[in-house]
Amino acid sequence: MFSKNRREGIGEIWNWQITATCALILFIVGALAISFGPIHLGIADIAKTLIGMDGLHGQERTVLLDLRLPRMILAALVGAALATSGAVYQTVFRNPLADPYLLGAAGGAGLGATIAITNSGGNIYGWLPIFSFLGATLAVATSFFISGRFFAEPNTLLLSGIAVGSFATAIQTYLQQRHSNALRPVYNWILGELTVANWSIVSWSSVYILSSIAVLISISKKLDGLLLSDEESFSLGIDPNRLRMIAVAAATLATATAVSASGLIGFVGIVVPHLVRGITHRVTNRSLLTISLVGAAFLVVADLGARSLLSPAELPIGVITAFVGAPFFLFVLRTRRITHS
Repeated sequence: MFSKNRREGIGEIWNWQITATCALILFIVGALAISFGPIHLGIADIAKTLIGMDGLHGQERTVLLDLRLPRMILAALVGAALATSGAVYQTVFRNPLADPYLLGAAGGAGLGATIAITNSGGNIYGWLPIFSFLGATLAVATSFFISGRFFAEPNTLLLSGIAVGSFATAIQTYLQQRHSNALRPVYNWILGELTVANWSIVSWSSVYILSSIAVLISISKKLDGLLLSDEESFSLGIDPNRLRMIAVAAATLATATAVSASGLIGFVGIVVPHLVRGITHRVTNRSLLTISLVGAAFLVVADLGARSLLSPAELPIGVITAFVGAPFFLFVLRTRRITHS
């Protein structure tokens, strides 16, 4: 017993060390992201400016405070939201290849964004976050409704989400064909973009994303019960239906907010949970804080690559995450096939 407790204690210390290391990595890549660009900003000058000392002036100060800093923070928020939501969805649906868009959030958000763009009257980015957020939220709510009962079985709910997402995508395609002038902005949004990041978007998205992640972390230990059958969960004192509802609601809120702020950015919710699981060798739900930090760092680095590789032009950030995520996804599929053969 003593040896077991000692091993568990050492394991907890090791995992907190990993979490602290991930926080440090996020800090470093965040500093690099706001430093590098067509206009180079010195790290020391950045630090002085942020703490109120005599640092950057004029154009450089504007670039830091109005462009790069809010963009870096938004990338971190979106990355944390998608990674954490992906990990929770993988638990709820008992599928390690699940991602945050399974319940139709992507299709609903895409439809909402298309409606906003085709009826914006020139003010695209004023309405786009609102419509994409409502579209993603309504799509997931519709998936629950169609599944027959609000606390549906995971597989039934998953099929409902696929149907709703496909239907929303069909309507989106129809609207795009009716409004060909909207094809380019919709296409850019679908591939993900952080070019419109500002303090207003950062402020409202941070409230929803950080609140959702806090809820998910607070129930992380109970989420292990969803990996068991419902009967086994009840025997452990866990109400799986209620827990599933809380988990999906919080993850959906985080996903919808991330999508409305940055467009559709794929593979973050798949790559990061598997990466953290491989490093920590823990059940995914016990590492949600680490997953959120790694997701934030991953998307900050991806955004840095998106605006640096073809500078002064920019790649959509979704291209970068797909370039990394697609081979990783195929590797996971290959590994699972070998494991189960």
